[in-house]
Amino acid sequence: MDVRGALDQIAEIHERLSRAEVYRGYRAVSWALSGGIALAAAAAQSYLVDSAAGNRGFVLYWTGVAAVAGPAASIDTLRRVAPWSRTDAHERRKALTVLWQFLPCLFAGVLVTAPAYVLAPGTIACLPGLWAILFGLGFFSSRPYLPGAIGFVGLFYCAAGSILLTLAPHGASLNPWGMGLTFGLGQMACAAVLYWNLERRNDKEDRR
Repeated sequence: MDVRGALDQIAEIHERLSRAEVYRGYRAVSWALSGGIALAAAAAQSYLVDSAAGNRGFVLYWTGVAAVAGPAASIDTLRRVAPWSRTDAHERRKALTVLWQFLPCLFAGVLVTAPAYVLAPGTIACLPGLWAILFGLGFFSSRPYLPGAIGFVGLFYCAAGSILLTLAPHGASLNPWGMGLTFGLGQMACAAVLYWNLERRNDKEDRR
C-alpha cells in the first residue's frame, strides 16, 4: 500500500470538504460593531483631525480607524488562530484559510496608499474609492467560505467605491461621510447576512 499516496488523497479530500463547509467563526455583532466604529469616526473626524493636516491627515485618520475596526470585526476569528487558543486543528486551519482570503486585498490597500501618501498627495482623493473596491474584492474572495449572500455585500462595496471614484476629481470623496456610510453600512450589511444565514438558523435548529 502506498502510504504517501493515501495520505495525499486524504489531505485532498479534507481540503475539498473544508472548502464546501461554510465558515461559522465570524460573529454578526462583531461586524456590526466595526460598522458602528466607521459611522462614529465619520461623525468625529471634524473634531479629531486638524484641517491644517489636509489630505494626509485624512489618510492617517482613516488608517487608524481601519486598524481598530478591522480587528474588531474579526476578533472571534483572530482568537481562534491565536497560539494560546484551545481551538482544534481543523477549526484553526479553517479560520486561517478565511483570513488568508482577505489578506491580499488589505495588502493591495497598503500598496496603493503608501505611494499616494508619500509621493502623490494629489491622488489621495482616489483612495476612498479604491479602498472600498479592494474591500469588496475581499468579500468576493471569501465567498466560497461564507453564505452566498455575502456576494451582495461585496457588490455594495464595489458600487460605493465606483461612486467615490467619480467624486474624486472634485475632492468630494474626502467627505468623512463618504467613508463612514460606505464602511458603516457595508459592515452592518455583512452582520445582517451572517445573522440571517448562520446565527438565526443555528438558533432555530437548537430550539428543535
